[in-house]
Amino acid sequence: MSLNDRKIQILQAIINDYIETAEPVGSRTIAKKYNLGISSATIRNEMSDLEEMGFIMQPHASSGRIPSDLGYRLYVDHLMQKRELSLDEQGYLQSVISRDISQIDYLMEETAKVLSALTNYTTFISEPVGQRARIKQIRLLPLDMASVLLVIVTEDNFMKNHVIKVGTAPDDDIIFQIGTYLNRAFQGCALQQIDQGVIQRLQIELGDYKGLLGPILRALENTMQAAEKVQVHMSGAKNMLAFPEFSDISKAKSLFQTLEEKDVLVTLLEESKCNDLQILIGSENTVQGMKDCSVITATYKLSDDTRGTIGIVGPTRMDYSQVVSVLNGMVKNIERVLRNLTDNNNKDNKDG
Repeated sequence: MSLNDRKIQILQAIINDYIETAEPVGSRTIAKKYNLGISSATIRNEMSDLEEMGFIMQPHASSGRIPSDLGYRLYVDHLMQKRELSLDEQGYLQSVISRDISQIDYLMEETAKVLSALTNYTTFISEPVGQRARIKQIRLLPLDMASVLLVIVTEDNFMKNHVIKVGTAPDDDIIFQIGTYLNRAFQGCALQQIDQGVIQRLQIELGDYKGLLGPILRALENTMQAAEKVQVHMSGAKNMLAFPEFSDISKAKSLFQTLEEKDVLVTLLEESKCNDLQILIGSENTVQGMKDCSVITATYKLSDDTRGTIGIVGPTRMDYSQVVSVLNGMVKNIERVLRNLTDNNNKDNKDG
């Protein structure tokens, strides 16, 4: 049995209508709405063939048809038309760039919020991660009378700020000198290379201020471990409750339990990191709790070795064309923001 042009038109009509309405699609609906130039009886026969081929299914004996996972797969691979971002969507994505963002974790949080608001689906995003973090720059800055700000930047331009309590803050010249000692000791090092010999030399150099070394080393350890660990930010989990597919309590509970397991999301993001864009539909998902969902992921790059992933989760009848165009637009925007963060950070380091 061949999948001729007429069957393809009917399948596309069923998918488009079901994505829009969430209601099973009957032959009369297709005949009235899509002007295919054939009778309802002919459409019914073609629908029977499509069902036999596995592209659509009938949820109830008296109902119309809905797409199967196989039908959606054919749609996204061969039938889905490329869609341009609307002006409103462009504005939403641009809103991330226009904010004064100086921290990667805040950028990730804001990106997840914008995408979930724009698509009405659930969004999760990983911070950019390299293979093995090395220290690029340490800056120590006066903050107030009782604390200093420690800024740690890795060679992958992962940056974290830490507030170090000092009792009484040293004057600016001493803070600058301590920063010089720290850079000389740690620059270019991985966490595993900071041994007891390095620490003892620093204790001697810091003299009266060697008490700062303990909290600085703890901050370094936290930063370097975070730089090598996938950090995931999620937004819009409750959006899924708006879809009739998840009105079933057991389905909704299974999905929410899955979304709460960060390790599962990390695995999902890591598996898709080698692909610029990946679409997993329903049963194609290896994660059991997402068998009733589609997951679309896109990879953004900070460098050849440092990258992160954005994922959007929705029902299998999600608007694939919209999500793909939004993800592609966000990848370009987030890479631009990350480049700006990197350039500004490098400039500050040179100026400092």
